[in-house]
Amino acid sequence: MRRTLLATLVASTFATAANATDPADLERRVDQLSGEIAALKAEIARMKAEKATAPVPAAAATPAAVPAKPAAIDIARATGEAPKMYEEAEKTTFFGYGELNYYRPTHDTSNTTADAARVVLGFEHRWNDRTRLVTELEWEHAVTSFDDQGESEVEQAYVEYQVNQNLSTKMGLFLIPVGLLNEHHEPTQYYGVARNFVETAIIPTTWREGGLLLHGNLDSGLSWDAGISTGFDLSKWDATSADGRESPLGSIHQELQLAKAKDLSGFGALNYRGVPGLLVGASIFSGGAAQGTPDFPSPDARVTLWDVHARWTPGAWDFAALYTRGHISDTAAFNLTLVGNPTLVPEDFFGWYVSGAYKLWSKDEMSLTPFARYERYNTGWKYATLPAGLTPDALPTEGVWTGGVNFNLNPSVVIKMDYQKFKEDTTRDRFDLGVGYQF
Repeated sequence: MRRTLLATLVASTFATAANATDPADLERRVDQLSGEIAALKAEIARMKAEKATAPVPAAAATPAAVPAKPAAIDIARATGEAPKMYEEAEKTTFFGYGELNYYRPTHDTSNTTADAARVVLGFEHRWNDRTRLVTELEWEHAVTSFDDQGESEVEQAYVEYQVNQNLSTKMGLFLIPVGLLNEHHEPTQYYGVARNFVETAIIPTTWREGGLLLHGNLDSGLSWDAGISTGFDLSKWDATSADGRESPLGSIHQELQLAKAKDLSGFGALNYRGVPGLLVGASIFSGGAAQGTPDFPSPDARVTLWDVHARWTPGAWDFAALYTRGHISDTAAFNLTLVGNPTLVPEDFFGWYVSGAYKLWSKDEMSLTPFARYERYNTGWKYATLPAGLTPDALPTEGVWTGGVNFNLNPSVVIKMDYQKFKEDTTRDRFDLGVGYQF
């Protein structure tokens, strides 16, 4: 408005000057207009002063609405699904899971045990719509001390950054994307009281490493993972213990505890979910295992593990299958130093399973799901050739039938019952009960 008045006044001034013919008259009119301009300036100054001191109405005191920030992206834990959306960009949340189990052998009931197998507490802090911290702390077998069998450990601790809607990265201690169970190992996520043998003896669930991971999603339903991380330390192998026969990689897993990191590892995974209810995928992990240990007899030792897996959930059915195989190279020289001990390092080990489940009954949040699973695995399928008479015999391939039922009180609380029948070592046959939860 002020600009309009000034423009009008200036135009009037030039029009007056143009119409004036007498110099005296022109001078008089210019003086008149100068006075009017001065008066107008004074009026404008007064209006500014009044506006500055006037009270501001409550509605006007509120800053103009700022466009909302993009909804925060929930980076799902290795599901491969498209990121979900949060309504808030910054928050701290807590989560956890646990299981309490009862195992009763059928051949020797004196070995019956009850166990608080694990309790896990975790938290997530989200700084903004792209960056979050995830930490999980785990306690196993209830009591942790010098004289007890329990363990206390950091299961995960990583920073995750969402680059865009389809790409994220993890930095820190995280679960390796392998198989069906390693990233989804909460008791409500699998059938049976205990985790299957293939994904504990061959794939050392829960398997975690420190490093950098990239995760991406494609519009086709394909997701991928790739990264570099710490790996295994073969110098940790204890030939006097049975640990290596129970789980070759589990016995040399470093868990980021002052982990030797001269030899880093690489890994990758592909998973396809383009068809509703179907998951098909594969993974591979490989890295040096000598870790620069001085005078280690097998300096070129390398661990490689791969798997293929599938899961199909048509309607009330749930089918799953997995095959995995591991290889440790350059073990002969190391095994020569271990001859005479009960547990030498295997060159190859493998396992596979198939399973099926059917949701027989459901009401509100409750459901009853019988299941059956058959698996075969061998933790010492082949050994590197040593001089005559020194090469260990291959271990027998164990077969296990597991049948039982999961009864869910709700999706986050499950009561389990099963029976396990072993093909080779029948003294391990047992009846199991368990309660699991997550929140």
